[in-house]
Amino acid sequence: MVYLVGAGPGDAGLLTLKACEVLSAADVVIYDRLADDTILNFCADAKKIYVGKSAGSHTLKQSEINKLLVEEARQNKIVVRLKGGDPFVFGRGGEEALYLRENNLPFEIISGVTSAIAVPAYAGIPVTHRGVATSFAVVTGHEDPTKPESTIDWEKISTAVDTLIFLMGVANLPQIVTKLIEHGRAPDTPAALIRWGTKPNQEVFVTTLAEIPNAKILPPAIFVVGEVVKLREQLKWFETRPLFGKKILVTRARAQASKLSSALKNFGAEVVECPTIKIVAPSDNFRLLDAAIKNLRGFDWIIFTSVNGVEKFFERLKVHKLDARALNKVAAIGSATAEKLLTFGIIADVVPKDFVSESLAEALKNFVGGKKILLARAEDARDVLPDALKNFGAEVEVVPAYKTLPEVPAQIDFDSIDLVTFTSSSTVKNFVAAYGVDRLKKIPSAAIGSITSQTLQSFGVTAAVVAKEFTIGGLVEAIKKFYGGNHETN
Repeated sequence: MVYLVGAGPGDAGLLTLKACEVLSAADVVIYDRLADDTILNFCADAKKIYVGKSAGSHTLKQSEINKLLVEEARQNKIVVRLKGGDPFVFGRGGEEALYLRENNLPFEIISGVTSAIAVPAYAGIPVTHRGVATSFAVVTGHEDPTKPESTIDWEKISTAVDTLIFLMGVANLPQIVTKLIEHGRAPDTPAALIRWGTKPNQEVFVTTLAEIPNAKILPPAIFVVGEVVKLREQLKWFETRPLFGKKILVTRARAQASKLSSALKNFGAEVVECPTIKIVAPSDNFRLLDAAIKNLRGFDWIIFTSVNGVEKFFERLKVHKLDARALNKVAAIGSATAEKLLTFGIIADVVPKDFVSESLAEALKNFVGGKKILLARAEDARDVLPDALKNFGAEVEVVPAYKTLPEVPAQIDFDSIDLVTFTSSSTVKNFVAAYGVDRLKKIPSAAIGSITSQTLQSFGVTAAVVAKEFTIGGLVEAIKKFYGGNHETN
C-alpha cells in the first residue's frame, strides 16, 4: 500500500490523526522538504528517503520519484509519500497516484491542511469574510517567466474572485503584480507576504499590490491579495502570543521534555530540545528498591521527591504484582509529584507549600517520630531530607529508584538561543560539563526553583528567571512574566 500524505503547512500540530497513524505504521517514508522535521518522529522506525526539492535544486526528478514509489511498494512494504501541505494542491500527488494506478498498485490519499488557507489564518487573514470576500482562488506562482505564454488566464482571474492566494510566488512576484494590474486589479488593493507561515519565526509584510515587490522577504512565502488583508490588524493572533519570536533551549531529559516544550510552544516560543540528562536504572539495578517493596507493609510512610521516582517505583511495584493497596501513608515533595501519584490512584497525605526538601521535612515533622520511612529517590541526591527526618526521630531507609546520566552533547547554534531552561541541578551540571561555563554565562537562564538557581550560582551564574512555584507550569509562567509584552509583532 502507498499512502500519499499531506504533512500540513509547518506547525506539526496541524498534522492529521490519519497521517500520524500511517506514519507510525510505515516501513518506508519518502519525503519532501518539510517545514517541520519533527513530523518524522512519528515514523522513527521507518526507512526514510529524502527526495525534496528547492529552487534550482532537485534531489530526484519527478519521474524518478514515481519509479521509487513503485520499487518500494513492490517489496510488499507500507510506503508513505509525505508532502508539505496537501498532496493535491500543487503537490503533484495526482501524477504519482496515476503512475501507481498504471502499475496496478493500491494507494490512498490522506489530505493535509493546505498552506493556502492555514498560513493566511495564522497571519490573521481569513480568505473569505462576510461582507468582504465571498470567493477565493489558489494560484501557482511558480510559472516560468520566460515561457512565451502563461497558462494562467490573467484576464479572468485578476478580477473574478475577491481573494487571490499565490503559492511559491516570491521569485516571480514582479511579474505576478504586473499581470494583475494590467488585467484590472487596482494597484492599491491590500496585499500581504507571509514567510514561514504557522512557524515560530513567521514574518508578515502588509502593503498594497503595487508596492509588494519592494518587500524584503525571501522564499518560502505565500502572497495574498484582497480586501481581507485589512482584517489582519484586528485578527492577528499568532505573533501576539507572549513568547513569540523567542528561541528557548530545553535541557530536560528527552522522555520528559515534551511537557515543557509543548507549554512553551503554546505561548509562541520556538523550542530547541537539548537534553543534558537521561534517566536510567540505579547502579544496583533496583536491588535495594526491590527489597524494600517486598517489605512495604513495614514502612509507615513512603516519600517521593520527583515524578521520576514515582514512575520507577510503580514500575517495580508492578513487577512484584503489587499495586497501590500495598502502600501506607504517602508524602510528595510537590504538586507535580502528587499529580503523578494520582495517576496510580494515590492521593498524597502530605504535600508541602514550598516544593523543596526542607519544606517537606518541616511538613512531616509532627508525624514521623518513631516511624519507619521509605525514601525512594534519585541516586546521589541531597541528604537534606533524610537527615532532617532522622533528627525528628524517624527511622529512614533511602533506596535509589533511578539515576541520571549525562546525555551525548547535541550540536546547537547557541548564538540563536534567547533563553536556556533548567529543571534540576543535574541539568545545570551536565550542561556545564558538555558545553562549558562560559557558554552558560552568555545566555540568560531560567531555573525551576531555588535549588536549581543555587546550582547555577555555584558556577557564577545568576538565573534571569526563577519560578516561584517549583513546577513546569510555574517555570513557564515565570518565563512569560520575564518577557512580559516585550515580544515582537509584525
